[in-house]
Amino acid sequence: MKNSILKNYIYNLIYQIVVIILPLITTPYLSRVLGAENIGIYSYTLSIVTYFILIGSLGVAMYGQREIAYLQNDKKGRSKKFWEIVIFRMITLMISMVIFYFTYAASGEYKVYYQIFLLEIFANIFDISWFFQGMEDFKKTVGRNLIIRILSVILIFILVKDQDDLAKYIIIYVLTTFIGNISLWFYLPKYIQKVSLKHLNIIQHIKPTISLFIPQVATQIYTVLDKTMIGSILGDMSEVGYYEQGQKITKLTLAIITALGTVVAPRIANTFKDGNKEEINQYLNRSFKFVWLLACPMIAGLIVVSSNFVPIFYGDGYDKVATILCVISPLILAIGLNNVTGVQYLIQVKKQRIYTITVVIGAIVNIVLNFILINIFKSVGAAIASVLAETAILIAQLIFVRKDINIKNVYKGAWKYILSSIIMFIFTILLKDITNNQFYNLIIQIVTGSCIYFVILFILKDEFLKDVIQRVLNKFKPKRA
Repeated sequence: MKNSILKNYIYNLIYQIVVIILPLITTPYLSRVLGAENIGIYSYTLSIVTYFILIGSLGVAMYGQREIAYLQNDKKGRSKKFWEIVIFRMITLMISMVIFYFTYAASGEYKVYYQIFLLEIFANIFDISWFFQGMEDFKKTVGRNLIIRILSVILIFILVKDQDDLAKYIIIYVLTTFIGNISLWFYLPKYIQKVSLKHLNIIQHIKPTISLFIPQVATQIYTVLDKTMIGSILGDMSEVGYYEQGQKITKLTLAIITALGTVVAPRIANTFKDGNKEEINQYLNRSFKFVWLLACPMIAGLIVVSSNFVPIFYGDGYDKVATILCVISPLILAIGLNNVTGVQYLIQVKKQRIYTITVVIGAIVNIVLNFILINIFKSVGAAIASVLAETAILIAQLIFVRKDINIKNVYKGAWKYILSSIIMFIFTILLKDITNNQFYNLIIQIVTGSCIYFVILFILKDEFLKDVIQRVLNKFKPKRA
């Protein structure tokens, strides 16, 4: 029996909230202990490793989730599909691991860190979270991730003590990833059965995974390559560190929005298999409204609190992060809407060719603008390029899906969220220096801003917000006997 979307979203939201809270604990500590340069080295080397994980994984995670979603009610079919995909992924990642070793880990300035990151590539062989997402069983992946995240935090505070402990930090990162991936395998016997190797057809998965691999490569260009380009063009790891920290906060807030996309995507795939277009459009319309509901106040809030937040959170020497936060915050809305049109719709209804074209457009825009803007504005230039690239993707996707999705539904009712956010912005910016204590000012701004935003929406009688609140309340009502 399928879990409800709301139930899965609550599971995923709990995890995303923890994902936000834990870095709020560790990031201030690490930024002070390791320093901007070491944070930059970590970000730069991780960006290189990410390419090899991406190449080795091809498009397996996205493809695997979709294919398992099609076979939710067919244990024999999904068992065969699971083992084919796992073996295929194992082969490609092992090849990628060997190439990575001889290219980066065998020698060079950062070879020690790259050698540790070899385990990260190896750990990805055992990542089967895509299977449980396809089965719409988010409880297990969330529970696993929560335990691993908490363990990593404990280890960071115990083992990472000064600037010489960057290697220890990377070991903690990759080791907890490995343990987390292995832990999910213990749940598998309930979902799959044994399949004879002679019945497996691994070759058939090459073409569809490559078709999803191309957009993933393009996506990584403007989510990872920007860090690589900052480090390569400027040769200043501190600038990479500033950008990493600014992007990290934006991604943390964005995680709350994309948590919905993670649970809606397999449901849309399963609904598409049944041919119910009307139900798909209902899911998409709710997703669009949800993005506007959360993205608008998040953008306004980040811009308002950045000057108080950065010195409190990161400590001295990170002032530039406040500027990056202000510039990069619109990514929340652009990526949120892209997630609906791209990941939730185009990929799930097998229109990955269109998705690929739009993402490649964004990648090209990002690369060109990075070369121009990084030289002029350094890390801030990379932030500008990222926002413009995501905007280009959004425009392209809306053009391509206009015949399948009523474009008016994308921004229907958005004026309420924009207006409420503007009013919130005006009031909270006046509270910036209400006391002599930055921390108190930050808390006052966040609490007051949140209250103002939702009060204005209630005054404007926003039906979607009322519907969300009612659904949540119904979930927690005691059931009648």
